[in-house]
Amino acid sequence: QVQLVESGGGLVQAGESLRLSCAASGRIFRINAMGWYRQAPGKQREFVARITGGGSTNYVDSVKGRLTISRDNAKNTVYLQMNSLKPEDTAVYYCSADMVTYSAREDYWGQGTQVTVSS
Repeated sequence: QVQLVESGGGLVQAGESLRLSCAASGRIFRINAMGWYRQAPGKQREFVARITGGGSTNYVDSVKGRLTISRDNAKNTVYLQMNSLKPEDTAVYYCSADMVTYSAREDYWGQGTQVTVSS
């Protein structure tokens, strides 16, 4: 069974840092793009950052210069380094991955990890 498992969320004060991790496991043939999304209370899920298989990245404007996405292909893991956190970054963070398994190509989602930033 293919799955994504996030970790690293928590409660921090404004200005502090967190590092989220998301590991893919299962019968995976190839992982294409991986990304992070977030959903704040009462709001729709929004795109945060994306990294292609070749390492190209893009970000939503509100996080540029503060959040950095990276990946370790040997570990099938994507990271989100979050610096200078703000209260408006509070949300459940979800990772996603465009994965090719031995049966299909699909977008997979993790279960989410809570990030809370206090002022």
